Amino acid sequence: MLLFPNAKVNFGLNVLRKRADGYHDIATVMFPVSGLCDALEFVPAPDSEGFHLSGTAVPGPAEDNICLKAVALLRRNFDIPPLGIYLHKAVPTGAGLGGGSANGAFMLKGLNTEFKLGLSDGELEAAAAELGSDCAFFVKNVPSLSEGRGEMLTSINLELSGMHIALVHPGIHMATGPAYAKIAPSEASESPAKTVMARPVSEWKGLLNNDFEAFAFETHPEIKRIRDVFYTAGAQYAAMTGSGSAVFGIFDGTPPADLETSMAPHFYHSSPL
Repeated sequence: MLLFPNAKVNFGLNVLRKRADGYHDIATVMFPVSGLCDALEFVPAPDSEGFHLSGTAVPGPAEDNICLKAVALLRRNFDIPPLGIYLHKAVPTGAGLGGGSANGAFMLKGLNTEFKLGLSDGELEAAAAELGSDCAFFVKNVPSLSEGRGEMLTSINLELSGMHIALVHPGIHMATGPAYAKIAPSEASESPAKTVMARPVSEWKGLLNNDFEAFAFETHPEIKRIRDVFYTAGAQYAAMTGSGSAVFGIFDGTPPADLETSMAPHFYHSSPL
């Protein structure tokens, strides 16, 4: 089975409070990005199981990859035969684009389909939440308000027809743990994302914020520069996604033709919303 786990961006990200289990309660709107994806394939492997990684480098030992963790998780309850797993990475890692989380969720969904396991979306979301906080989002893979530690999802309707998103990755790997350590939770009862999403994109600036930006901009000024370039180029809204370091801009129509040149040599992607 061949799958294409896509990236996501966060429209706003507010850290509300520290939880007793060591995680944080957050609120954010997650949005799937089309056209920016990895390639994940698994096939029967009668002799022995194998995992093969290509493309963008992934930190850590291959045996710790989330795809293998997804297989191991389902093998607790299901008889899944040995597999040959092939993952080609195109989504940058440590970028806040959810590449690893998507890989894990798509592996769960693919196994469920291929081996007719009969798991519902709710059951897949519960399994995905065991793999990582963002993983559950990629089960339904639709625009969603994400709360709790990221696993409490409410689908939302966003009217973004005619708009395009441009993405830049400055080549900086942002580790999530240290980023959270620098955040002072707001202790707000809820995120403004719930109400801001009802407004036109042109009104999001100044109302919809990512709490990780202050730390990222201070430690890596290049990230702020990229956001500012987006606004100069006419973006309706621009922000860092997740805990960084990728930055996106939302444009009313196709982004300016010279934007890619101005962002060189950084990674660049553009697609309709």
